[in-house]
Amino acid sequence: MTMSAQDHRPGEPPLLELLKVSKQYPGVLALDAMNFTLRRGEVHVLFGENGAGKSTLISVISGATRPTSGDMLMNGEPARFTTVHEARAQGVTTVFQEFSVVPSLSVEENLFLGSELSCGGFLAKRRMRQEAHAILQRLGFDLDPRATVARLTRAEQQMVEIARAFRSKLSVLILDEPTASLTDREANRLFELVDQVKAQGVGIIYITHRMHEIDRLADRITVLRDGKFIATVDARDVGQDELVGLMTGRVVGQVFPNIACRPGRAVLSIDRLATGSGSVKGASLQVRAGELVGLAGLVGSGKSEIIRAAFGLERTTGGTVTFEGKDVTNASPRRLLRAGFSYMPPDRRVEGLAMMRPCSENMTLSALDLKPLAEGPFLNRYREAAEARRHAATLELHPMRPERAVEAFSGGNQQKVLLARSLTRPFSLYVFDEPTVGVDVGTRAAIYRFIGRLCEAGAAVIVISSDLPEILNLSHRAYVFYDGRVQAELTRPNITEAAILPLFFGQKAA
Repeated sequence: MTMSAQDHRPGEPPLLELLKVSKQYPGVLALDAMNFTLRRGEVHVLFGENGAGKSTLISVISGATRPTSGDMLMNGEPARFTTVHEARAQGVTTVFQEFSVVPSLSVEENLFLGSELSCGGFLAKRRMRQEAHAILQRLGFDLDPRATVARLTRAEQQMVEIARAFRSKLSVLILDEPTASLTDREANRLFELVDQVKAQGVGIIYITHRMHEIDRLADRITVLRDGKFIATVDARDVGQDELVGLMTGRVVGQVFPNIACRPGRAVLSIDRLATGSGSVKGASLQVRAGELVGLAGLVGSGKSEIIRAAFGLERTTGGTVTFEGKDVTNASPRRLLRAGFSYMPPDRRVEGLAMMRPCSENMTLSALDLKPLAEGPFLNRYREAAEARRHAATLELHPMRPERAVEAFSGGNQQKVLLARSLTRPFSLYVFDEPTVGVDVGTRAAIYRFIGRLCEAGAAVIVISSDLPEILNLSHRAYVFYDGRVQAELTRPNITEAAILPLFFGQKAA
């Protein structure tokens, strides 16, 4: 017998209920007397700006964080989990935005981590491999169970996280920005899986800032702001503008700005580039000053790898990279950074930020050799703090405390810290790889305006994105990648969904 949210009967206790739950950190009230209910067979979206309390709320439910006060009920009975393992034993499984996979282990080892299969006191490795293969095949994820997770792309690691959740016994499934690194095809497969478990009576808590996902999945939506409950609404009865107004308490306005295109000199030219890993196979592209170029394609298509190779992060075996008229093929990232090439990686925690260090240090990291920060062999800490405060104000860091460790901030504010680094020295090329992963609508609009200002000031800008609307709405020109090659180059007004989607799968442009 299947069950949906509409099957909820009056008098029947909710699957999950939070009553006046609060969480106090030193100097911050992350949750303030929060009330929340989850029904069987519903997708309940948590919606709010970065720092609104969504991640704290799901951390409490999943056992990762203990509340300061308040009560939690499951099926009408008191429940409080002191560990994630305890929660999982009761069917509460979470796919966190920040991955919990172990990079040094294989895919199959991560899938069974904490619940390994054994036979006669020994690990049943063959059986685990067979079951891992079956799980991945059922989910439609093209992953090798024997592959080491550290060698997977961020999107592939996301698939491992999702696969681990779906192999568990489920009562409550929590998904925190699960499609942030997935392409549309992979995201659609995830939506199908959500539909399946929903039909089985599983309650799903879903965090996303993408409106089309809310339209596709949500039954009810709970809006949070500054750690407080604002409203719970039926997804069918609320429009996007009303939802954003509830989230922010203000009108955000147009999300995508109109960016003027004034193309000038060629800043970056890549000619028939090939990488040692085979991820790029003779691909060419060019970006000029005063224009924004989008790079699109499925995971592993080469759209990210070509720029990583140009920036010296991947070894090239053929072709050339020319930056500002100079051959920089296989040059080091340090040399390219100092020449004016700014690259913002897609994974802020792994490659972008020193999470345990202050925001101020992270912001100024690329300019420690320049005045006014550098005074001979010494670093002027007073000027570093002043620079950090200035950039924090420009990007509206919240809370405005750049002396705090980056890990104390929400994901969207961490992204702002990473963006601030591009303001600390002069650059002629800015590359943003997945610039809005896990950020809310208001922050997303602010990031787009920031990128637009850089382009209109005369810089060359590249945006690499798995979020197709970003490519469609921001790009003056777009390159679509497939199997390590450029499948097509499109210009406005030909940058459309109908034109791009067939190219993702190797079809030629019409």
